[in-house]
Amino acid sequence: MNKINWSHAHILRNVFFVGIILVPILHSYSQDNWEQFRGKGARGIGKDNSGLPKTWGEDKNITWKKKVPGKGWASPIVSGEQIIVLTAISAGEEEAPKMGLYFGGERPKPSPNNHEWKLISYHWNSGEIMWERTLISEVPKTPIHVKNSYASETPATDGEKIISFIGDIGVFATDMEGNPLWVKRYPPRKRRYDWGSASSPIIHGNKVIIQNDNEDESFIACLDIESGETIWRVEHDEPSNWATPFVWKNGKTTEIVTNGRNKVRAYDFEGKVLWEMPGLSTIAIPTPFQVEQDLIVCAGYVGDRKHPAQSIIRVKPGARGNIALKNNESSNNYISWRATRASSYNPTPVAYKDNIYVLWDFGFFNARDLATGTEFYEKERIRRDKPAGFTASPWAYDDMVFGLSEQGETFVFSASDQYELLGINKLDDLCMSTPAMARGALIIRSLNYLYKIEEKPNSL
Repeated sequence: MNKINWSHAHILRNVFFVGIILVPILHSYSQDNWEQFRGKGARGIGKDNSGLPKTWGEDKNITWKKKVPGKGWASPIVSGEQIIVLTAISAGEEEAPKMGLYFGGERPKPSPNNHEWKLISYHWNSGEIMWERTLISEVPKTPIHVKNSYASETPATDGEKIISFIGDIGVFATDMEGNPLWVKRYPPRKRRYDWGSASSPIIHGNKVIIQNDNEDESFIACLDIESGETIWRVEHDEPSNWATPFVWKNGKTTEIVTNGRNKVRAYDFEGKVLWEMPGLSTIAIPTPFQVEQDLIVCAGYVGDRKHPAQSIIRVKPGARGNIALKNNESSNNYISWRATRASSYNPTPVAYKDNIYVLWDFGFFNARDLATGTEFYEKERIRRDKPAGFTASPWAYDDMVFGLSEQGETFVFSASDQYELLGINKLDDLCMSTPAMARGALIIRSLNYLYKIEEKPNSL
């Protein structure tokens, strides 16, 4: 692969700490829309050879840049001519988020200000606002970590309805013009360390799946997308987690997989547990995802010292019952491999072609063999001259892996067995939201803006 000629391709030294997927690897698929967190099947993979951008900056390859009111780390979604974001707009001044991985950002009390939770639709071509709708307006009842937002859950759409899950308020369904269809309210619940919520909803056929893990009454719920009625709801024996559930369609069954501190579980579509194994870390944030017919699940709280901790595991289809590995095992009848001290904390790794790439919150990167879990190279420091920390999940296309730092820098790595930093693309705003991709364009949401980025002719 030819190396891209960026003006500043140095690798740097200080370690920076950050706070608080992908699925059947198909060689070709339609990518006209980006309808949920990490896109089609939660892959986080853009379509190769589709013209997706390789280089950008505030003065390069920005088709448009539009102001987004309020605050929200929910990813943008794309459906037809609409780019839709969820945001929470405060009536008063709020504490600015800080970058880095740290304790001390907990806030024991909710914001005292009234908030409007809004969906805003931007036109694909022009970036002009097509419509904006207030889902609910009230004073928050639960606190959040200063790095979190009151709108961190990415909406999902099937092209007919938009489903928004605000973890401490409820589920809201609208049509594609933002008109309300139904609301399912839930009482506010305490979260670990008052960090707030982040698990996004998913849509499967005529069903909406939510994972609501907290310190009071955790549950998994399946709702009817037409009416909002609860089809089933089961107790989830978990403390607070922040992972989005995943529907694993593996050729044998279709299962709902949940990542948790106590256990990783798979449910059928009646809410019955099919299989389970012990949790992989004391905090679970990454989303499970699919590789070929298998499942990848991982979790990696940076302060975890239990063994085996910070694990990535590859699960085979057909698993039933307790599939736990013994401490001295790395595989069994249902598990192909386990890699310990291998998973990131916030970002979900990206599986692309034959490898799996891990982007650590505190500024490291490495690659493993997807078939065996074998590490190709140890963690590489991404920067050595100044801090670089990561909350957004990485993505991949055109033999490159991209990692968007909180500082607004996107580091571009070679998708290969060897570590190679190809370049750095810089935006001038705080970034913690995972981007969207569709029709040759990259959509990045920062703290204050929404960017549509497209490669222009002769831009390399």
